Formats: sequence, structure tokens, C-alpha cells
Amino acid sequence: MYIAMNNFRVNLDRRDEFERAWIERDSFLAGFAGFKEFNLLRGPEEDGVQLYASHTVWDSEKAFRDWVDSDAFRKAHAQGKLTGVLAGPPVFRGWTVIQ
Repeated sequence: MYIAMNNFRVNLDRRDEFERAWIERDSFLAGFAGFKEFNLLRGPEEDGVQLYASHTVWDSEKAFRDWVDSDAFRKAHAQGKLTGVLAGPPVFRGWTVIQ
């Protein structure tokens, strides 16, 4: 199993906009081969921003990479711009499940 996470630093006055963008988007994940689960996580406030992480669970890293190379990925990520919402670029980390 493989977990893909993007970490976001969101300007405090734009939190609602950030969450709404995720809730209202078309993810194109359902039915994609190897996709298991998605979660949007809200963390603590830190250094004047709100922390968030997107968390997807995949059968394998290959399934995730196939998603990243797909038209569905391009469509999902072409929706809504977050200019001014984010306090810097997202940070990606991929994790292989050991146990």
C-alpha cells in the first residue's frame, strides 16, 4: 500500500475558501485503478497559517504514479486556482506502508 500526502500552509483568512474548493471539486479519483481512499486533514495553526494535508491511499506506488500521469489527474488539478490562499507551495511526501 502507498500513501500520497500533500501538505499545505493556508492563510488564516482564506481557510473557508480552501476547504470549499476541496469539497466542491470533482476529484476524478473514484473508480481509478488502485485508488482506495481520500481524506483532507485540518491540522493546527502554526506561525500564522492553518496547516492541512491531503491524504490518498493507493494499492501501490505504481497505481499512484499511473494516476499522476493520467488525464483524470490533469482534469482534477485544472480546477480552481488557489492564488492568495496558500502561504507557499504544497509539499508532497509519498509513503510506503510497512505494517
